[in-house]
Amino acid sequence: MHLRIHHDAGDESLVSGEAAASNALGDDPSLAVILEAWNDATLRLQQTHEALQSEVARLTDELAAKDQELARQNRLADLGRMASHVAHEVRNSLVPVNLYLSLLRRRLSGDAGSLDVLAKVEAGFTALDATVNDLLNFTAHREPHWRSFIVQDLIEEIFESLAPQLEAQGIELSIDVPPHTVVTADREMLRRAILNLALNAVDAMPQGGDLVVTSYERQGGLELEIADSGPGVPAENLPRLFDPFFTTKAAGTGLGLSIVNRIVAAHGGQLTVSNCPEGGAAFTIELPARRARGMAA
Repeated sequence: MHLRIHHDAGDESLVSGEAAASNALGDDPSLAVILEAWNDATLRLQQTHEALQSEVARLTDELAAKDQELARQNRLADLGRMASHVAHEVRNSLVPVNLYLSLLRRRLSGDAGSLDVLAKVEAGFTALDATVNDLLNFTAHREPHWRSFIVQDLIEEIFESLAPQLEAQGIELSIDVPPHTVVTADREMLRRAILNLALNAVDAMPQGGDLVVTSYERQGGLELEIADSGPGVPAENLPRLFDPFFTTKAAGTGLGLSIVNRIVAAHGGQLTVSNCPEGGAAFTIELPARRARGMAA
């Protein structure tokens, strides 16, 4: 068997063309240098183009996020103005009603059945007053009054007030806060934020559980974590958790976490939430270095 290889005219011309180009380049080294420089410039232009495309995409995403945040802030401002007006009007109406309830209690001092009904009415007004306070706290925009204080003292003060409720629900409290960590913040605002997080944790464990409070000093700043062993936060609720009026509680106002978030932001910090691997949720208050410092014993 004979194997024949045929070359058509096109192949021969291609080969001859390549050979001619090779010979030309060999004869003229400057042309090879020019072509190599051209290729390098083209490659650099391509890389620059790709880098610019990536930067444009990043800036576009960042702009979209800023626009979304601006729209959210505008909605919050509108809600704040409305909530402030409603809260003040309701509070003005509650003042005389509470006075009349006190007078009525005196007149019914000998009627046990009526006093029982009156107690339920007063409980309803107490809940309404708490809602009004939430609205007023939500709309408050005062700047923090900076002072330095020991974090552990504040934590113990808050949870001492919650001790009866923790005992009644069978909740085990664990506090791991260094005794000599000092923070510069608005003590009353920070107390309100931590108290709200603690009450959320207690509400998440009606049948008992573990409540753990831990503080860390990282990169010169302070992190304070409040973790519970409750059911945790459903993944679909995480993006909206700090939005005003968003709540999963039957009797909640949806303002507690928004108030905490606003307080932390006023301190230049950040509030984050995550679900614990072993169950439950952990809320972390992060304060920047300029607002937190440790002191030696």
